[in-house]
Amino acid sequence: MVNQNKEIFNVFFREKPAMMLVELKNAKGEVYASSVAKQVDCTYSHVVKILQEMQKAGLINFEKQGRLKLLTLTKTGADVADKIDNIRAIL
Repeated sequence: MVNQNKEIFNVFFREKPAMMLVELKNAKGEVYASSVAKQVDCTYSHVVKILQEMQKAGLINFEKQGRLKLLTLTKTGADVADKIDNIRAIL
């Protein structure tokens, strides 16, 4: 049953981008693209491309810290991540 629920979730959402937002929402401490890539099992370059699209859509911010870019959710991004998490829990 769990696998069937995962499949129906993936019908409504592209799994990796949705899980990136949820990972950012649930993160304890600072989050970087490399850590998100590990969490959602994606290549770094693919994650960065998706994160740039999310930034354009106003869902996340990149904050430069030295050579690293810290990721944070915007209020809209946090709202979307909450709703994705709620839907995932229902399915």
